[in-house]
Order: sequence, then structure tokens, then C-alpha cells
Amino acid sequence: MQFPDPLIPGRLQRRYKRFLSDILLEDGSEVVAHCANPGSMMGLAEPGSLVWLSPSRNPARKLKYSWELVEVAGDKGTALVGINTGRANGLVAEALEAGKVPELAGYAGRRAEVRYGTNSRVDFLLEEPGRPACYVEVKSVTLRRTGTLAEFPDAVTARGAKHLGELAEVARQGQRAVLFFLVQRGDCTTVAPAADIDPAYATALGRSLDAGVEVLCYKCNLSPHGIALDERLPLAL
Repeated sequence: MQFPDPLIPGRLQRRYKRFLSDILLEDGSEVVAHCANPGSMMGLAEPGSLVWLSPSRNPARKLKYSWELVEVAGDKGTALVGINTGRANGLVAEALEAGKVPELAGYAGRRAEVRYGTNSRVDFLLEEPGRPACYVEVKSVTLRRTGTLAEFPDAVTARGAKHLGELAEVARQGQRAVLFFLVQRGDCTTVAPAADIDPAYATALGRSLDAGVEVLCYKCNLSPHGIALDERLPLAL
């Protein structure tokens, strides 16, 4: 996924009201950027952090910029993290189209935002005659607290636990159910549930695995030019 316009660097002043951020640009001006991330963004919203914004092409949009990337310190220098959770589904869709997820290959049909469960929509429904349907739920992962371990979630998510229960029911009914952890950073080698942050989610994940839900974890390559799916990572429980 290439950004349609060059990203604009700046320095984060503050993130507030969950979806707003004040950014100081290189020319000394300050702008309000949309922060498309409902999580806590633990470790990613430190004032003074180097960030990159995408400009909007819609002249009628109230906020002219969206916060896309942040540079964070890691064990081996700095790393970029994609904080825009709205990019996750597009990245996975692009990877599926390019055949970069072999575990999900062989489906001619792909539909997005299909209703299932109880008032829910699955991110992708993959279909192929003669095969069970494949329900794919995508979760954007940005949290890293120790070493090279990526964790999800970064805040309590009752909605996430609900989705796990619905995927488990799909698996019990003989369909294929897949939880796709998209790690929007390149400095991690393993993914695990953040059980201390949300014990209920960790429990629901274990139950869904017992029911037959599959988990795929992939990290990303990120730059101010674009984001692309990289290699698969193992899940640690």
C-alpha cells in the first residue's frame, strides 16, 4: 500500500479526545490531525515524537490531515509504527489480492463487511465452490512493551472478545474462522495476547482456539512511502 501523497513530518504535541492530535510541522505551524486509533496507543503518543501525516484530498473535510506513522525507540535503534487502524483492512485486502497470504489462497470470491453473528460484520468472507466459507477478522496490533514481543490488545476490548466468540461459533458450524493479527511495525518477532491488560480477551482467545479458530500473525514493512505485508510471525500463548 503506497500513500497517495507524500507524508508530512512533524512532532507530536499531544493526543486527546482519542481521535485528535496536535502536530507541530517543520515550518513552525501547528495543525490538528485525525488520529484513527481507538486504542490506548500505549508507548506511541509521547509528546515530541516524530510523526508523519497524510494530507486529505477532500477539500470539504474538516481535518485536513491524518496521523499515519510514529517513530519509536526500540532495542536496535528506532522503528516506525503504523497507528492508523483504518489502514489494516486495506493492507490485508491488498495482500490477499497479491497472493501474499498462502494460508488464505484458493478463494475466488472475497466480500468485505459481511453480516454475521449478533449484529456484527466480519472483515472478509472468502468463498470458493466446494470449500467451506472462510471468515476473516482483522486486528491491528501496535503494542510492544518488552523485547520483540507484539501484544494485543492495548486496552480492554469487549468488542474484540465478542468477535472471538462469534468466530468460535462459525468454526463449530463447520466453516473456517481466522483471526488475523496485523502487526503494524517491523521490530517484532512474536505475537501474544496482553493478558494483564485484558484477561477476558486472553481467555476468549484460548476458547476460540479450542473451538477451531485459526490465528494468523503477520508483521509489516513501513516507510513514509507506504506499508506492505512482511513475514508471518508465531503466536505465543
